[in-house]
Amino acid sequence: MKSPVVALAQIKYFDVHKDNNVEKIKRYIRLAKKKGADIVCFPESVIHRTETLHPDHEFILEIREECKKNSIWCIINDDIKLKGVPYNMALLINRQGKIVENFKKINLYGDSDEVKPGKEVKVIKTEFGKIGIIICWDLAFPELFKQMKKLGAEIVFCPAAWCYELKAYDKDHKKQEEHLLRSLVKTRAFENLFFVCLCNPVRERKDQVSYSAICSPHKILKEISEKEGMIVAKLNFNELKKFKKIYSHSNIRY
Repeated sequence: MKSPVVALAQIKYFDVHKDNNVEKIKRYIRLAKKKGADIVCFPESVIHRTETLHPDHEFILEIREECKKNSIWCIINDDIKLKGVPYNMALLINRQGKIVENFKKINLYGDSDEVKPGKEVKVIKTEFGKIGIIICWDLAFPELFKQMKKLGAEIVFCPAAWCYELKAYDKDHKKQEEHLLRSLVKTRAFENLFFVCLCNPVRERKDQVSYSAICSPHKILKEISEKEGMIVAKLNFNELKKFKKIYSHSNIRY
């Protein structure tokens, strides 16, 4: 298996169109392809500002078509209805523009009262590795990552729109919350010996933490903070094998 190239698009919301980000999503899909990425992940609640969508909504169809045109995988997220029930849902789209799986946010935080939590942890086999997806606040729950590890995950993506709580700190809220996010990403990668990719947006919100990172078990490979942009990294799966061998003497069995 080749070393996959992953891209995270930390985009600014609603500066092209006031109610949706579709044109910008399509532009970043093209940019990710130009940079040689196998998959590009976008932040949480990325498609529309207010609407709850359906999997066959015209905006999602446009994004799927762009993936097909560029032969690239993509992860997008928004409030999406299935059988009339709204979920905070990430869609995994393949190179042919098909939705191959959906992932529902399990631990809700700051979501609409109408949105229902997901219950299932999933890991999907692709031609470039086994991937799992969690959403935003799910990052704070290590048991979800342990379940994905048991299912063979090699890369876990986390589309997010992570905000800080005013009561959490006395000062330097954004700086301290970014430090917390970086620590969470590194910890989840190390304790499970897989890659973790966190993607946040840039928004006109004072409490938004605009920090995205691609992390291996031992270090941050790429990161971006407080600005719009894309980060790209090649993931070396041989490193995962090496680390699992190194730590095979511990009580954790890989």
